[in-house]
Amino acid sequence: MLVESPPEQSGAQAVAAPPLRGRRTVRGAGLVVALALLAAVCVLSVAVGAKSMPVGDVWHGLFSSTGTRNDVIVSQVRVPRTVIGLLAGAALGLAGAVMQALTRNPLAEPGLLGVNAGASASVVSAISFLGVSSFTGYVWFAFLGSAVVSAAVYVLGGSRSSTPVRLALAGTAASAALYGYVNAVQLLNTAALDQLRFWTVGSLASADMSTIRKMWPFIAAGVLISLLIARPLNAMEMGDDTARALGAHLTRTRVLAMAAVTLLCGAATAACGPIVFVGLMVPHLVRGITGPDMRWILPYAAVLAPVLLIGSDVVGRVVARPSEIQVGIVTALIGGPVFIHLVRRKRMAKL
Repeated sequence: MLVESPPEQSGAQAVAAPPLRGRRTVRGAGLVVALALLAAVCVLSVAVGAKSMPVGDVWHGLFSSTGTRNDVIVSQVRVPRTVIGLLAGAALGLAGAVMQALTRNPLAEPGLLGVNAGASASVVSAISFLGVSSFTGYVWFAFLGSAVVSAAVYVLGGSRSSTPVRLALAGTAASAALYGYVNAVQLLNTAALDQLRFWTVGSLASADMSTIRKMWPFIAAGVLISLLIARPLNAMEMGDDTARALGAHLTRTRVLAMAAVTLLCGAATAACGPIVFVGLMVPHLVRGITGPDMRWILPYAAVLAPVLLIGSDVVGRVVARPSEIQVGIVTALIGGPVFIHLVRRKRMAKL
C-alpha cells in the first residue's frame, strides 16, 4: 500500500499539468500573432500616408534617401515616424500596465502620476522663459519635467509609507496645478501657444532619427525595470499584507515601478506629446487574453500598444488627405467611448 501512494500523486500532477501547459501554449501563440500584427501595421505605416505613392516607390525609398521626393518621404519621414510610434507605443502600453498594477486601479493610466503634466509644464517654461525653439531642444526639458514631478508625487504620496490611493491623489493634485500653470503661460505668451499646439495634442509628425536616438535608451531602461518587477507586482495586486507574506519588498517595488513609469512615459511624452488612452485601453484588452499575470501582461502590452498607436496614426493620415489628423486626437476619439464602457461595466459589476 505504501508503494501505491506516489503513483496516485503523480497521476494527479499529470492531470493538472496539461491545462497549465495548454494555457502557456495559447498565450505564446497569441504573442506570436500579436507580433505578426505589429509587423503588418509597421509595413502599412511605411506604405500608406497623406501622400499616396506606388509600392515600387515605397520599396525604393527604403534603401535610398537622396533620390526622388518619394524616397525622401519614405526614408526621412515615414520610417522614423513608424519607429518612434513603435517605441512610444511600447512605452505607453508598459507604463499603463505598471500603473494599474501599482495603484490597483484598473482605470489608471500613466498621466495619473502627473508625468504628462510635468512634461508639458517644463516644455512651456523652456519655450517662454529660455527661448528654446527646436523640437530636439525641448525633448530634454520634457523628460526632466516628468521625472521631477514623478519624484515629487512620490514624496507627497508618503514616500516609504505611500499607498496606491495616496499616490493617485498626489498625482491628480499635481496634474491639476501644473495644467493650470501651462494654460496661464500659453495665454500670456502667444509664441509658446503656437509652438505647443501640435505637441500638446500628441503627434508623430515631428519624428526624426535624432529624437529616436535620444529616447530609446530611456525606454530600454524602463522596459528592463518593468520586466524585472513583474513578479512582485503580481504579489502587490493581491494587497499589501499578502504581498509581504509572499516576500515582496513593497517600498522597493513601488520606487522601481515609479522609475519605470517615469522613464517610459517621460520619454514617450517628450518625443510625441501627451498621448492619452493608449496606456488605459491596451492593458484591459491584454488582460482578457492573458489573465492577471503581469509576466504575460507586460510583453503583450509592449506589442499591442504600438499596434494601436501606429494604426491610429495611419488612420489620421488617411482620413483627411492631403492633410492629416494628429494621432493624439485619433486615440482620444477611440479611447473616450472605450473609457465610458469600462466605467459602466465596472459600475454594473458592483451592483
